[in-house]
Amino acid sequence: MRKVKIMDQATVMRTLARISHEIMDRNDGTDSLCILGIKNRGIVLSQILTENLKKFGGIDIPCGYIDVTMYRDDYTQEQKRQKATESYIPCDVTGKTVLIVDDVLFTGRTARAAIEAIFSIGRPKAVRLVSLVDRGHREMPIRPDYIGKSIPTSRHEKVSVVMEGDAEECGVFILSEEE
Repeated sequence: MRKVKIMDQATVMRTLARISHEIMDRNDGTDSLCILGIKNRGIVLSQILTENLKKFGGIDIPCGYIDVTMYRDDYTQEQKRQKATESYIPCDVTGKTVLIVDDVLFTGRTARAAIEAIFSIGRPKAVRLVSLVDRGHREMPIRPDYIGKSIPTSRHEKVSVVMEGDAEECGVFILSEEE
């Protein structure tokens, strides 16, 4: 397996700071926002964005996470029952602008499932998608509103975001089979 680092930890943090500023600029502040990280890797990214928005804008934004397993169209009912875990929604999403945060946008199926999950609990004013990496290959008509980096990949490659561990292990990687 070949592993190529595309972004190191410092670059990821700078990218998330840039996205945080874009969020504040496009939303007239942050008063009506709610941030939900998609389990699993979207959680850490959503927490970093929330911390950045507090630091840069001085406002506490509700931040939670959502498990989209039950809304996936590529799992059987048995797989859904086995894999589903809890979500934590820190506020009523009705009337809010909900930012869905995920690490990698690929086919769009996870984002679609997250939108469906959010609408099952309330009616937000708007839903926006934040993605650290957009790798293309969409199967759904979904695009991110906030993008860290677009990385063209082939379908047989995998993009991995690692945010926990020592600095050398953290970053964004493309994994591919050796040729």
